[in-house]
Amino acid sequence: MIQIKIDYQQEKIKKITITGHAEYEKKGKDIVCAAVSSIVITTVNGLLRINEKTIDYKQEEDLMQIIIVKNDEITDKLLVNLIELLFELQDQYPKNLEIRRCYDD
Repeated sequence: MIQIKIDYQQEKIKKITITGHAEYEKKGKDIVCAAVSSIVITTVNGLLRINEKTIDYKQEEDLMQIIIVKNDEITDKLLVNLIELLFELQDQYPKNLEIRRCYDD
């Protein structure tokens, strides 16, 4: 199962961590993993093109992490869009994707 953790500080998104494998199909043919990767990478690329200093991004084999360095209107809107898309995907594949929101207020 893919685990997605969204960390908030004062109601602002500060970090998104994605780990695991959907196990919908074997690696390389898994449509759920491909969808999550596409959603995240498209958002990250958009954010970096607008302002490369708003986020730090790292990707390893079973880990993707977005750390928000600077919240601004465009960054926040793109991140909300990212999260909404991931929740829609979770609704379609609840056995393969789990999203948690963590608030640190």
